[in-house]
Order: sequence, then C-alpha cells, then structure tokens
Amino acid sequence: MRALTETGCTVARGARIQATGAGVRLRDGREVLHGITLDIAPGRITGIAGGSGTGKTLLLETLAGIRRPTRGRVGHDGREPAAAAVPFGFVPQDDLLHRGLGLRRSLVYAARLRGAAPDAVDRVLGELGLAARAGQRLATLSGGERKRAGIAVELLTRPRVLFLDEPTSGLDPATGTRLLDTLAALAAEGVTIVLTTHSPADLSRCDQVVLLAPDGSAAHTGTPEELLSRYGTRDLGEVWTAVAESPPPAMTPGAPEPPAEPDPSSSGARGRSPGRTGPGPFAQWLLLTRRGGELLLGDRPAAAIVVGSPLMIVAMFALLFRPGVFDPAHPSPSATAMVLFWIAFGGFFFGLAYGLLQICAELAVVRRERLTVLRLGPYIASKVTLLLPLLALADALLLAVLRAGDRLPPAGAGVYGSLFVSTALGSAAGLALGLLTSAVVADPARAALALPLLCFPQVLFSGAFVPVPLMAGAGQVLSAAMSNRWAFEALGAGAGVEELWARGASALGPPLLASYGDTFAHAPWTRWLLLTAFTLVLLVLAGWVLHRRCATLARPLGARR
Repeated sequence: MRALTETGCTVARGARIQATGAGVRLRDGREVLHGITLDIAPGRITGIAGGSGTGKTLLLETLAGIRRPTRGRVGHDGREPAAAAVPFGFVPQDDLLHRGLGLRRSLVYAARLRGAAPDAVDRVLGELGLAARAGQRLATLSGGERKRAGIAVELLTRPRVLFLDEPTSGLDPATGTRLLDTLAALAAEGVTIVLTTHSPADLSRCDQVVLLAPDGSAAHTGTPEELLSRYGTRDLGEVWTAVAESPPPAMTPGAPEPPAEPDPSSSGARGRSPGRTGPGPFAQWLLLTRRGGELLLGDRPAAAIVVGSPLMIVAMFALLFRPGVFDPAHPSPSATAMVLFWIAFGGFFFGLAYGLLQICAELAVVRRERLTVLRLGPYIASKVTLLLPLLALADALLLAVLRAGDRLPPAGAGVYGSLFVSTALGSAAGLALGLLTSAVVADPARAALALPLLCFPQVLFSGAFVPVPLMAGAGQVLSAAMSNRWAFEALGAGAGVEELWARGASALGPPLLASYGDTFAHAPWTRWLLLTAFTLVLLVLAGWVLHRRCATLARPLGARR
C-alpha cells in the first residue's frame, strides 16, 4: 500500500475537537455519558476505549456532532458543530457501500452524489491501496478491504476530521495493522482521526486515549504511556480489567488540564456534514434510479425473483379459474367476483413484495448518505421510478393472459384500459405500503415476517369474500383503510359486473348483487383518486419515517455500546 504522502494530494488541515462536561441522557432517564471533557488536537489519532456498554459509540457520535449532548458542550474549532461547518467523515461498523456493485462503480456513484472532484475515485483507490481491486464486487472483497472501501467513501470529499466506529473489529491482526497504517498516514497529512476500539493493540498506535469507565465517565485522558503509568502496568489489556473492577484512580499531578470551554452556544446535532455540495433534486433522482437499476441487474437471484414471481402467479391464476365466467349467456357471478378480487390482490401483492426489501436492506448506506447531501424525496422517487414500470408490465401480462384464456370478458380497449389503470394503481399502493414497511423494520428478516400481516387484512376486508354492507360496523370502517377494496371496486365497475349480474342468465346474479349493495355502482375514476391518495400518503409517511431513522446514526436510543 502506498503511503498517502506519496500521492502528492493535499488534505485540509484537521480540526480541533473539544468537549466540556458533555453528557448524554437516554429517553428512559439513564445518563450513559457524563462529565466528558476532551481536547483532540488536529492531525492526531485519538482512541476511545472501554468495556461493552460504556457508551463509546455514543461519545463518537456526540463528538462528531451527529448526536446532541443533553448537557455540556461539544465544539469544532472552538464553535458548535453546526456553526463551525467542518467537513467530516463518519465510518460506522456497517458497510457503507452496496455489495452488489463493483468497488469502482460504488465509489463513482458516491462521488457523484457528494459532488466530489472528477479524479476523486482514482485518487482514493490509489491512496488506500485498492486500485487492483477496483473492478471487484464489494461482496468478494476481504473484511479489511471493505473497511478501507468505507474509508474511501469518506475521503472522496477530503474531510478535515474522520470518525471511525471500531474500524479493526473482526479483522485479523495483520489486516488491522495495515488499516491503522492507513489512518496514521491520513493523520500525517493533517486529518484529525477519532476512533473507538476494543483492541489494546489499537491504543498503542494512538496519540491520545480516552478510557471510559462503566458509569460513562472518562476514567483517563492522555497518551498510552500515561495510561500505563497511571494504572501501574505494562499491558494495556490489564487496564480494561482494572477500570471495570475498581473506580478510576485520582488524577496524577501533571495530568493535562481540561481544555477551555468552546463557544458558549449550545451544541446541537446536525443532519448533514457541512461544507459539501452535491447534485440537485432532479440529478439526485436520476443518479439514484440508475444506481438502483444497476444493483437490480447485477443481482441475478433478485432479478430472477422480480421477473419470475409474477410469471408464476399469472400461471396459477390461469389454472385456477375456468373459462367463460363472464359470458352473459352462462355467467358465474361468484367466479367473476373471485377473478376480479385476485386480479386486485395480485397487483397489490406484486407491489408490496417489490417494496418490502428496498429500504431496510440498504438502510446503513442511506443513513450515512443522508449525513452528506442525500435528499429523501429523490431517494423515494427513485424507488418508485424503478419499480413501477416493472409492476405495470406484470399487471399488463396478468390481464393479457386472463383475457387470452377467456377468464375476462370480451371487451374493447376502453374497458381494458380501465382494468389496467385500476390494477396498476393497486400495485402502486402496494408498493408504497411496502416502502413504508421497509422504512420501519430493522432488517429484511423482519420485513419478510411483516408480509402475511400486511396481506391478511387486505384479503379479509376487501369486500370480496364478505361484502362491505354485510360487515360489522368496525369492519366497514377498517375496510375503508384497505387499498385492495378500492382496487376491487374499480375493477368490478370497469368490467361491468352490475350489468352482468343484474341482466345475465344466472339466477344467482341479482341476489348476489343485492348483497354487495352499491359496491360496483361508482365510476372507476372515483376509486382511482382514492388509490392515488393512498399511494401518496404512504410514500410521504415512508419519507417521514426514514427521516426520523436518519436523524442520527445511532441505534435505538435505549441501546448502549
């Protein structure tokens, strides 16, 4: 790996990070950090250490300005973080790149999203010794290479401060040493480095060590040598045991004085790293749509599922219903209701299944990009832009196959245009619900568990199996919240179910129509408006939930690390 000093690039001088009496109190009232007073000099490596649950990650986020301290102050170059506008990089433990893309392509998209210089990608690949791996997919890189790739993302915009959450976690000693060599080279170029660690070996490479006690206070702040001297040992590993088993010893004479307080204004969390510009909303939407398409095409199993699942469901629908159920001379009223319901539900299910994994599978990437310039509106819109045409094709195929098999009435383009719009809008509502759920859940496994919980109400309260007029009062109210009900009613109105049941040859038609009441009496466009409103409201809620989840990189506020 080439040293960064050999690349000839100029990195901005690091920033001074200060904390005075900083503390963090959780929503349940527990104070997990308190009385933290630090002075982190520019161009130095500072390691935050301590046992599990001492609040290392919380302190890192607080120093970065991502999380607001509930007491005390944090300053960057003597000012509160939002006002100082110091460009910083933050590397959490999660991967910051999509594993389905090649390394170079991932960095290219990251660079364009951040408005980085045209040569930034080649520069960071060379600086971090990743040029030979540029064409490889992220999934095929080693753990150490993926860690360096995460750092590469942050170096695209030449930050003055780099915060890293346990960068050597899970790496073998040799790989961890090489990664620390990289960080040392960055510090030599002037970047301020702040990292958390569980490894004593990492602390020996730091210029300053902050050792947290179990109660969330700073048991020691100083050089590694001062830490060993203070605890009377030559082994940094023994310090963890000493701090965990006894209160921190009193400060020895000559210990560093606490830094002067920064600007008296209250420190606040900021939503984005300052000092950076990126593409506007339209350019972001286009860029994110292209990246999403490349991810989908690059993941062959996922692409096969996206294409294959609608084909399988369409084939099952074609086998389920007998031909001619819409023939006025020999109609089957109950079968026509079921055909229309399963068309509505099929469109809804396609959309829901497509949307469920879209956000939760890349939430770590989205949260980090949100700290730079990512806008949630273009991000959500890119998902809709990419998936809605695929859903429209699946819906058109469903209608075409059922009509070819005589499972739908012989009608003109106007009728089938109405049926297509009703099905497509039902799919759009399902997609929006899937995206909202994906923004809420923590991971793909929980999204999969949510699938049946979201589907059953859409089946039971759609008004197909139990007509809405025959439902209990509470059921009628709940059915109004089911998008599948409105798609079913729009399909029935568009297919002329009222006319078929009232004047068809089947004696079962009139009583069945009476049980459904005015379910199919409204023009399809009235239901289209409702489906459009459902879709827009759910998309706005998805953006709001995602905004809340991206407010800080931290885990839920009850967690400590």
